[in-house]
Amino acid sequence: MFFYKLKMLMMVLFMLTACLFSSCKPSPQANAVQNGGDPMTLQVTSEAFGNGGMIPPKYTADGQDMSPPLSWGPVPQGTQSIALIADDPDAPMGTWVHWLMWNIPPEQTKLTEDIPTQEEFSNGIVQGTTSFKRVGYGGPAPPSGTHRYYFKFYALDIRLDLGSKADKKALENAMQGHILAQGQVMGKYSRQR
Repeated sequence: MFFYKLKMLMMVLFMLTACLFSSCKPSPQANAVQNGGDPMTLQVTSEAFGNGGMIPPKYTADGQDMSPPLSWGPVPQGTQSIALIADDPDAPMGTWVHWLMWNIPPEQTKLTEDIPTQEEFSNGIVQGTTSFKRVGYGGPAPPSGTHRYYFKFYALDIRLDLGSKADKKALENAMQGHILAQGQVMGKYSRQR
């Protein structure tokens, strides 16, 4: 009886091992995640300012209030969409959200300056509701001192089913568990008074 159970157990283990090695393929997230489960890094840059540099006034409320040009990449295999969160953690009433965008096509690697402040685009991109209570980019306008503005990009393994009324919290909740890679560029701004 003992040998029969041992033989059965060995057969089950052999079949499980064969099944695992023959049919298991790593998921896109497994391919993209490195170093113990941390998302890969996206390289994010702007032609308008260097990381940690000053944002030119034309991209602020003191100027033309147009969105700055931004580039990112490379995105990992399995990326279905890109999302953007731009915010100011130095705002006196807590983090102020300046821009939300998602469902950027994975083959797109940049945003030109002065993106229109519309809710949705023909290619599926959606812009969300910021702390200004409107969609689209709203430039820096710090009440005092020098503030930091983070432009954070996320490569996602899904397209998001969110409308333009969604805010940062809704976007972050929808992205949870779907981030393959992320990166950011930070610019600073101080008002000229």
